[in-house]
Amino acid sequence: MNQSKSSRRQNRGFTLIEVLVTLLLIGIVIPAIMHAITAATAAGGSAHNRNDAAQLAKSQMALLLAGTQWQTSTSLSGDFSPDWPQYHWQAQVQPWNQDTSGMGIEQIDLTVSWVDRGRQQSMVLTSLAYPRIQEVQQQ
Repeated sequence: MNQSKSSRRQNRGFTLIEVLVTLLLIGIVIPAIMHAITAATAAGGSAHNRNDAAQLAKSQMALLLAGTQWQTSTSLSGDFSPDWPQYHWQAQVQPWNQDTSGMGIEQIDLTVSWVDRGRQQSMVLTSLAYPRIQEVQQQ
């Protein structure tokens, strides 16, 4: 008789209450974990977009500074098609308000914008530039 009691305890399964409590805990924990994973994925995507925009802004600023187009216009714009059509840029050129040298230093504000999860995002890259003196060829 003593042996039958111990064997019944060893073969005992989970009670209905234990199973219900476990299901309730799983029902609470899994949605919270899924929400955290979704938020982390969205944050990673946003960081990736911001990094792409920063690289595109640096590249476009280098192109602007290498050319002379910024010296003849106060507003320039475009996009990065065909490789990055979702990103757009706009450059504003204005005299630098802290120029005490009298050399005509210009401030170039380059804004790169894109849409991330239905919201307009942007970043601004600013640079200072000296206007190039156009060489006059003598004949």
